[in-house]
Amino acid sequence: MDETTDFLGSCDPTIPEEGPSAPPPGWLDDVHGYQGHKGGENDNPLYPPPPAYNPTPELDRNTSVPNVRVPIVSEDVAREALLKYVESKWKYSAKPARNLTFKELKPVTVYRYRLETYTETRTSSWQFEHYNGQPVDGPQYGVSPAPWDIPVVLPERFTERVEQLRVPHSSVIKVCHKCHGCGRTRCGSCFGKGQKRCTFCHGHGHTRNRRCTSCHGRGRKRCISCQGHGFKTCTVCHGSQNLLHFILLTVTWKNNVEDFIPDRQPDFPDKKFEGVTGDPFFVDENVLVYPIQGFPDDEICAVSRAMINQHLNKFSSTSRILQQRQTIEMVPLTHAYYTYSGKDYSYFVYGTENKVFAAKYPTACSIL
Repeated sequence: MDETTDFLGSCDPTIPEEGPSAPPPGWLDDVHGYQGHKGGENDNPLYPPPPAYNPTPELDRNTSVPNVRVPIVSEDVAREALLKYVESKWKYSAKPARNLTFKELKPVTVYRYRLETYTETRTSSWQFEHYNGQPVDGPQYGVSPAPWDIPVVLPERFTERVEQLRVPHSSVIKVCHKCHGCGRTRCGSCFGKGQKRCTFCHGHGHTRNRRCTSCHGRGRKRCISCQGHGFKTCTVCHGSQNLLHFILLTVTWKNNVEDFIPDRQPDFPDKKFEGVTGDPFFVDENVLVYPIQGFPDDEICAVSRAMINQHLNKFSSTSRILQQRQTIEMVPLTHAYYTYSGKDYSYFVYGTENKVFAAKYPTACSIL
């Protein structure tokens, strides 16, 4: 037998089935300046800023960088760094680090170029809440301001933050799209009947010629989902029958960071540089920064020009560029050559933290 027809009684036809959890397309009228909403839960159109909101770069402008000295690591610092590294490796013995003989400490020139572009992006989405008589700031109070005309308090430069605020005069009251203004919806578990077939006796009322002890011979049981009512309070409007819709503006401040380190040391993995800091001997900050010129490392100059152009083209088309900052760091890197027990070894000391990378280490104590 079909579960929807095998019981006495019927569902209340005045109680509607559940509608969609989000307003369907076309449910809400367009608001001037916020066109582009197609409906659905992930409908968040992006609003590029007006051209006047983004700065225009000056042509053929460059930035000069001062000279810099390559840092040198002493034998004491190199040995201490290796001892600290060995302590973190349970299988390594500290004896080679204490008794090794240095042959050469070779400093390597490593520059890290970093470009930061601090942007502001604005998107919007229709939101709703159940209506219980709260004030409605609708179009009767005026025209909604355009997305980029709504004032916000700027956070500290290069600080990431997200702020959400209601668009003035965008509120409107509509009947609930899920319950169609009824305040309750038909229970989908029992199809509005308040009872369900007993799963123990499969609706027969008895098992093996004995009355079913689960349903007491009725063949059906009260629906747990709706407590036997055949309906549930609408989960969207919470029984209020109406919803207050409004446009929510989302303002996102993001620091877009990109790094570059020339790959010139084949024995040292460049990935290691990501976990250490260097000496930022050059910091240039402005609304727009300009390509570096005349720096001893030509690759840094070329990357600076390419990265600045890329950021300008990428972010000015979707966001407002508030500030840029370019930095050149001297990241300490020393290749330490040494001997121990008549054999040659080497390791790297890198970063201002004096971290160590050793592809090979003399002796290791084994634990069986």
